[in-house]
Amino acid sequence: MDLKSGYPFWAVKNGLMYAFPQLDTDLTCDVAVIGAGITGALIANELARHSFDVVVLEKRDVCWGSTSASTALLQYEIDTHATDIAKRYDQAAAKLAYQSCLHAISEIAALAHQVGNVDFANCKSLYYASNRVDHLRLAEEFAWREKHGFPVHWLSRKALKDEYQLTAPAAILSTVAARVDPYRLASRLLRQMQQQGTGVFDRTLVESIKVDDHSVQLTSENGRTVRAKHLVVANGYEAQNWLKQSVAKNRSSYAYITDPLDKRELGWLAHTMLWESSRPYIYLRSTGDGRLLVGGEDDEYDIPSRRDRLVERKAAKLQRKVTRLFPQLQLKPAFAWAGTFAETIDGLPLFGPHPQYGPRVLFALAYGGNGITYSMLGAGLLRAHIEKKAHPLSELFSFSRLETK
Repeated sequence: MDLKSGYPFWAVKNGLMYAFPQLDTDLTCDVAVIGAGITGALIANELARHSFDVVVLEKRDVCWGSTSASTALLQYEIDTHATDIAKRYDQAAAKLAYQSCLHAISEIAALAHQVGNVDFANCKSLYYASNRVDHLRLAEEFAWREKHGFPVHWLSRKALKDEYQLTAPAAILSTVAARVDPYRLASRLLRQMQQQGTGVFDRTLVESIKVDDHSVQLTSENGRTVRAKHLVVANGYEAQNWLKQSVAKNRSSYAYITDPLDKRELGWLAHTMLWESSRPYIYLRSTGDGRLLVGGEDDEYDIPSRRDRLVERKAAKLQRKVTRLFPQLQLKPAFAWAGTFAETIDGLPLFGPHPQYGPRVLFALAYGGNGITYSMLGAGLLRAHIEKKAHPLSELFSFSRLETK
């Protein structure tokens, strides 16, 4: 499956950071993980830290799939408003989803500092209304978040103009958000795990999964087998290939990044990410070396050849949008890329067993704009399932909700 187009910045910047071996022998373990991107790395790390014997298998080079194309905005704010989740399910579900994502930001921060040198930084998040109609929806959303104790401030049109030189009806300013180099975090984390005894194998394609009452057997393209007590399928958008049920809609998303800018030119964008209420939305966030990453222009098609042709055109369109927002900034693309992006019907992820396979095969589908945040939450959720312990998110993030809503 072709997951990306163009020149994803993280892959260009970091290159192939570490070489991992191809699986060339049969193995047994407690948990096998298919997928060595950011989701697989976070889950494998959580399990290994709690004394599980883990084997990680990746068909490409490590982190060379969607992780290399991720724009890595770390937010507790879900693409679906809390007020909409509350209407679809209930107030408790909305509060649980948002509070869990808020807590996940601090968990990612702690992990990033432990791994080190991954361009992590805490920042703020400015979510502005693109038009007057969205102004009303944002006001409702702000009232809900403020009522439930989330770290938010309301900014009027005048405040946006005076403080941010931004022309928009209103905005919600969240004081908790972060950024990271996802390719670097996942690569360094996997390398660290390998040095501590976890088996990490790339260029190893899993061709079949066989499940019985006691174990799961994986067979690779070269005939090697891994027998595990549990399997976690964490290979991103390709995970849907293992399911007969369609659980998400694949799309394409586009991005570009600038050359390094002077801090004075970046201004408040150096410490505050920006995104809008319109769909598809545009978003901006900085990097540690002073670049500005611009993304959005999602479309309904996940056709690699079409996406390849559109990368430069979409980057130019994003550039024009930024110019309209900030006429003083000349933010020309240094690198532009696109990638597969998937969304569930409600904007929430899917973690846990699927009826097609039974309890020993667990899926980690961290779909939506909060993929890394979701993956951090999913790591603890899946460990709880393996340990046969209760977890507050098990029901809300399960496949069963797709059958009832």
